[in-house]
Amino acid sequence: MTEKEKMLAGELYDPSDGELTELRAKAHRLSADYNGVYETDTEKRKTILDALIPDHGAGVYLQGPVQFDYGCFTTIGENTYANFNFTCLDCCPVTIGSNVFFGPNVSILTPMHPLRWQDRNQYQKADGTMTDREYAKPITIGDNCWIAGSVTICGGVTIGAGTVIGAGSVVTRDIPAGVIAAGVPCRVIREIKETDRIE
Repeated sequence: MTEKEKMLAGELYDPSDGELTELRAKAHRLSADYNGVYETDTEKRKTILDALIPDHGAGVYLQGPVQFDYGCFTTIGENTYANFNFTCLDCCPVTIGSNVFFGPNVSILTPMHPLRWQDRNQYQKADGTMTDREYAKPITIGDNCWIAGSVTICGGVTIGAGTVIGAGSVVTRDIPAGVIAAGVPCRVIREIKETDRIE
């Protein structure tokens, strides 16, 4: 397996691998380019977004600034919106549904690191390159979710369709569909019911 294949499969991989380094550099450059374009320049922003996240639906709007680790490993459905300071470290596949709302300062973090420092710290390879041991876990966010401001979603999590995650939450485990969940760590508070209609 290549280092990219290992990474996407959730196995230990070498982040200093040349292919991964090039993909990250491209995504970081495209993120910076996107952040440097005025929101009124819709055509230029669309061109950059198409290159950064090739697998996105119509009507996706990322306010910016954004930061993607790879971009090409993220899928976003139609009409999804992200407010300021959206971060997506997509070392494993990130799947975001349609009509998802993200508040400001949301972080989607697939990378994982060993708990023991003896396994986590950088080391020197035979060629002199410094690297470390990493792995990642995928993240899935269903359709019609609202992820409020300053939420952190950790690797390996699935959030079911129609769910609301309260501001400031740290999501470390799966959250079912159709609920309100919040906290550190994030926990289900209650189901969203017909009585929650805005009228």
